[in-house]
Amino acid sequence: MKMSSVIQYSCFMMVAMLNMWSWYAAGQVAVNKGRWQLLVKKGGVSAMHMTTTYKNTVVMFDRTNFGPSQLLLDNGRCRDNPQDQALTHDCWAHSIEYNIATNTIRPLMLFTDTWCSSGAFAANGTLVQTGGWRDGGTDMRYFVPCSDASCDWDNSQPVKLLANRWYASNQILPDNLIIVVGGTGVFNYEFVPRRPGEGTYNLPFLIQTRTSTQVENNLYPFLHLSSDGNLFIFANRDSILLDYKNNVVLKTFPRMPGDGPRNYPSTGSSVMLPLSASNGFTKVEILICGGCPDNGFAAAKAGNFIPALRSCGRMVITDANPSWSMEDMPGPRTMSDMLILPNGEILIINGAAKGVASWDMANTPVFTPYLYRHSLPAGQQRFYVLAATGIARMYHSTANVLPDGRVMVGGSNPHFNYILTGTQFPTELRLEAYSPYYLDKTYAPLRPRITAMSPRSNIAYGATFRVTFSISSGVTSNSNVVFSVYAPPFTTHTTSMSQRMLSLSASSPVLVPKSTNVYSSTVQAPPSAVAAPPGYYMLFVVNGGVPSKARWVHFS
Repeated sequence: MKMSSVIQYSCFMMVAMLNMWSWYAAGQVAVNKGRWQLLVKKGGVSAMHMTTTYKNTVVMFDRTNFGPSQLLLDNGRCRDNPQDQALTHDCWAHSIEYNIATNTIRPLMLFTDTWCSSGAFAANGTLVQTGGWRDGGTDMRYFVPCSDASCDWDNSQPVKLLANRWYASNQILPDNLIIVVGGTGVFNYEFVPRRPGEGTYNLPFLIQTRTSTQVENNLYPFLHLSSDGNLFIFANRDSILLDYKNNVVLKTFPRMPGDGPRNYPSTGSSVMLPLSASNGFTKVEILICGGCPDNGFAAAKAGNFIPALRSCGRMVITDANPSWSMEDMPGPRTMSDMLILPNGEILIINGAAKGVASWDMANTPVFTPYLYRHSLPAGQQRFYVLAATGIARMYHSTANVLPDGRVMVGGSNPHFNYILTGTQFPTELRLEAYSPYYLDKTYAPLRPRITAMSPRSNIAYGATFRVTFSISSGVTSNSNVVFSVYAPPFTTHTTSMSQRMLSLSASSPVLVPKSTNVYSSTVQAPPSAVAAPPGYYMLFVVNGGVPSKARWVHFS
């Protein structure tokens, strides 16, 4: 290399490092576009539903009533279900487990139809999967995660839901119960497990928010457990705070501005911004983005795909007089997934710019994710347009955060059956991972690595635990080290059920004796099951916006 080139390169690297450290001192690092990686070329099953388990696996599934998938069950297994509408004798898989460490998949066996169903993790880490279509409408299925490929779906439980739950939503609660809300033509909620003699609880709010019998626009309602133990429910463009124990609506919030509904089939997305120990985990702020105009469904049905909504609304639901604060995304978006990244920033990924969520009712896929830095003040740049994927991810696509900080993306099947060729948007069997900017090698000196935790599991509420970690660049007076815990969601139809992040209280990092870059901090667990419902969480150490790989912790 010529001397002039060497000097130019050195100057470039010096400027890049100075830029990195200036952002780092402010508690954030500069955003680049990130990168995409193809993980599995043919997963066999399209990922309509997806979740990450504490055994470092990802469970995905679609539905059983469309006939063959592209992956046979193993060991000669088949299912015989006389109620199935497509194949009463079916040897094809409709669910898969992805092993993150080995980048491999294996087939899982579902028995009844999981089409447009819901789910949540129980306190012990078991995935409780509820409802679906026809023969699966009242079913409950259980998946106990494992690390040795020995686990599969338990389809044998005799206890059923009390109502057919198709397009319902779930939320884990502080008392080890899961609430299941709504569904097509269902205007009530119930609990899993059901207590003796308990029935369903009427919820007139679901009738009030229904647009019509043809286009309900309140399906897959957004649910978020608030800091007072009550449940925030958003449907269509309205929201309430529900005391679910006494079936009393405590508060009705202002209608969200904007010309259009936000729930299925208009299909925006929702997230509760990270809770913080700095205010005792009491401040709860909801972010809702995207959706479709009022006439979007009728127009799409007539073959006219009109632009989706580009507006987002934020509301602090714990304020004395809550109100929506509106801002726009870089472009219109529907059917996108909204995830909390390990550093607390928000990723908006997947979706379309025109149309609605239904069979062949959208086009113009949005290939670029958006990053949203919610902690920045209004008026500053909060949205960033990220690297584009080459795969259209529209109706029936999903995404989930992985423990290593990547985001797994799968699914997209806009058709009633699997159509792999001869169509503009074929059924997608490929699995991808998106690596956000913080995984760039530029930030390797800032990236923490957790080396030890004590204790590692069954941490009591309010207790302290010790986290030991290394940072090659060291911890300085400008360092902004944060300890966050994250409950991964059950995602389907742009709804991330039970997703939750908390920024915990911790002591300043102390250098471990006889080391140069290993530190230790005492971290305080969440104070109660209201702040963090019982279960498994990913623990991240975040240094100036750059997260470590996660370690799993269990709060109980």
